[in-house]
Amino acid sequence: MSQFNEYSGVYSLLLTPFKEDLSIDYDIYERYVEWQASKKPQHLFAVCGSSEMAEMTLDEREKLARLAVKNANGVSVFATANLEPSWDGQVEEVKRMEQTGVDGLVFVTKGYGKDDDRLVKYITDLCALTKLPVMLYEFPGYKNHLMSGKAYGRLVETGRVVSIKDTTSTIDGIKDKIAYQGDSNVLQANMPYLYDSFVAGARGVVATPTTCGAHLFVKIWDEVCRGDFEAAKHTHEHIILLDYAIDNGFNATAKYLVNLQGVPMNWINRGGTVLAPQKLRALQVWYEWAKSEGIM
Repeated sequence: MSQFNEYSGVYSLLLTPFKEDLSIDYDIYERYVEWQASKKPQHLFAVCGSSEMAEMTLDEREKLARLAVKNANGVSVFATANLEPSWDGQVEEVKRMEQTGVDGLVFVTKGYGKDDDRLVKYITDLCALTKLPVMLYEFPGYKNHLMSGKAYGRLVETGRVVSIKDTTSTIDGIKDKIAYQGDSNVLQANMPYLYDSFVAGARGVVATPTTCGAHLFVKIWDEVCRGDFEAAKHTHEHIILLDYAIDNGFNATAKYLVNLQGVPMNWINRGGTVLAPQKLRALQVWYEWAKSEGIM
């Protein structure tokens, strides 16, 4: 379909494996990045909410981005680059992230969502610091994170913004941005409305279940691209099942499903989520069923 471009498609999120002392297990991370890239998404999203970016130092985030690039096997990599609290810190962060070799940077809205003029100026000033393409992210880690369609449209008109991860979790919210997307790409993050958003004109997906089920999203995207919306509707049903399986305890649950698929990742996380034995058993039962049905 002609409206799709190199920044459309599936952005697979990357989890971060931790050791028991909560230090990052970089060896397992590299294996995991290779595994994610093998699913053939259009992009990998390192240093994201699902990777627990808000719980990391800049040095850790930079190393994760660098290792993602190293192990992506040609899949493009985007990484968040404006988490530092001060403006000077963000200027340094953008430079360091750019030097990791990533193909694009991600800027979060930083809580400016209720002030269009301030948000547009803030993102425009960040864009001036880099020549890389930019994806916007309505990261819920900062309150007032949602931006208006008009503000998004103004940023698209600058020619620097190629996509946005919409987290409104409403079909009206994503349609508001689709109305202003122009040549950019509005990406859906809410699974109940994934199919509806594709019908409405969304041009990709960047969502938590991609961390452990990227193949389903590659499948639905291929179906959308060839115009087979009946098949896409059926795949969406499988995605909803996966979404429900990981919802209670994410991202620990996603890590455990990755483990069940052959990457030796434990479910330790810095957010403090603990999975009860009953939850682990439920995930095992669900995964074995999903595998027998060809879903996983």
